[in-house]
Amino acid sequence: MANGTLTEPREAAAPPTPPARKGAGPRARAGWTPWLYLLPALVAIGALLVYPIYQLGLISFLEYTQAQVSGGQPTSFKGLGNYAELFSDGQFWQVLLATVLFAAACVVSTLAVGCALAVLLTRIRAVPRLALMMAALGAWATPAVTGSTVWVFLFDPDFGPVNKVLGLGDHSWTYGRYSAFALVLFEVVWCSFPFVMVTVYAGIRAIPSEVLEAAALDGASQWRTWRSVTAPMLRPILVVVTIQSIIWDFKVFTQIYVMTNGGGIAGQNLVLNVYAYQKAFASSQYSLGSAIGVVMLLILLAVTLVYLRLLRRQGEEL
Repeated sequence: MANGTLTEPREAAAPPTPPARKGAGPRARAGWTPWLYLLPALVAIGALLVYPIYQLGLISFLEYTQAQVSGGQPTSFKGLGNYAELFSDGQFWQVLLATVLFAAACVVSTLAVGCALAVLLTRIRAVPRLALMMAALGAWATPAVTGSTVWVFLFDPDFGPVNKVLGLGDHSWTYGRYSAFALVLFEVVWCSFPFVMVTVYAGIRAIPSEVLEAAALDGASQWRTWRSVTAPMLRPILVVVTIQSIIWDFKVFTQIYVMTNGGGIAGQNLVLNVYAYQKAFASSQYSLGSAIGVVMLLILLAVTLVYLRLLRRQGEEL
């Protein structure tokens, strides 16, 4: 009360709002949510991969042969000696070159067959399309050992039906270096093309029909439509299947080992995976086998990084 009049009480001033801490908002919490969902899978993958890779790298720096495994001699640190011995071995470079060329031939052949059959699937009726896809998926689902054994029987010089049909008598496909590589290539393509075929077919079906109809109205041939319209629109998918095929075909082991009986006559059909197996287990040079494994890991890691970079770039463009 002032001068006989009532005055309304003043409201208490609200305390100043403290500034929001950086990263404490809902957006920051949402950024961690995907990682929480991925945490169990990351733990499982880490347990299954990190320790074996650590052991692989560790053994590659040690003197580790059958004498060390049996306890007859102590394990000693060799440093880069195993890698120096490996890189000075002429056979290693021959095997590496053979692996690169063989993987390149497998990738190109797989992409050609898979893309051709994917286009064929878009031009046939439902029943033959279903039959072709079931047959392809059956080849894809066949274990590598089983498929390799069947192909060896088909091309067997004594009992195989292929030689009888072609009139080749007792010709041995696994005796010559190039014929053996070709036989393995056929089997690798046979079990690998379904992935390319199904993936590319799904990509073709996602292309708007108006685009293909416009190309047909312009008088473009089927090959010109594929080269100028379909292939550019399928570029992200083609990059994915190409990189994955490179990774798969570069580390082929089962087909070579089964179909050429461990790498062919005098090691003429060796690839890096089989070469590492022979060094580690046939010769008991576990450190050299581990060094080969590390080299393969680094090569495939470089390919994987390129793959991830391309995926990120395509994601930004799309």
